[in-house]
Amino acid sequence: MQTYTKYTPDDQAVWRLLFERQLAQLPGKASQDYLDGIQATGFRADRIPDFERDLNPNLKRLTGWRVEAVEGLIPNREFFGLMANRNFPATTWLRRRDQLEYLPEPDMFHDTFGHVPMLSNQAFCDFLASLSRIALEHIDSEEAIAMISRLYWYTVEFGLIQEGSQLRIYGGGILSSVGETTYSLYSEVPKRVPYDVATLLQTPYIIDHYQEQYFVIESYKQLYRSVSQIEETLESLLVS
Repeated sequence: MQTYTKYTPDDQAVWRLLFERQLAQLPGKASQDYLDGIQATGFRADRIPDFERDLNPNLKRLTGWRVEAVEGLIPNREFFGLMANRNFPATTWLRRRDQLEYLPEPDMFHDTFGHVPMLSNQAFCDFLASLSRIALEHIDSEEAIAMISRLYWYTVEFGLIQEGSQLRIYGGGILSSVGETTYSLYSEVPKRVPYDVATLLQTPYIIDHYQEQYFVIESYKQLYRSVSQIEETLESLLVS
């Protein structure tokens, strides 16, 4: 549950700083669907979003999703169970001023600013719900969940999309990071490769520094259309 009255004036100031700093650099870098989603879902610089008052009425109207307040990192069964039912889990704690650049685990800015605007896109939402249902079908298999987590990581968290002649960002882990926003698009260090289900399922990811490779989709419909391939490829890898 989000207890909005617990947020202090300093919390509100930290939110504004994070919001304005990141939003200033996203035009020309973030996917247009994400940028449109910031306004459509009800985000504002001058107030921490109230899930029930600010975000959920707009999400319900746009795609039928809602934000579900959670305490922090939650078990896989609960995590995928929420999203399979079109509830996006988001923590309610916000980083302090001395944590602006690095956090050991996601906070509310990452969970909401990074991810919620994309929940205004129906094809992306349908992909996310479908991927979560696949995860629930294999929830007792550590091997399967590891592979599904890789695909989730390289799409929902750190995905890039080709929009016309330009690469753009749609992954929430990048969109909520000042440094990785620029690095993911312009650095010569990481590889940028086309979205391929079998490759994603078998590519381990890193959590303690910028990614070594990013996977590029052609459209959000491509993500949703790949769901059946995800199921088939996962099954074949599990029995091989």
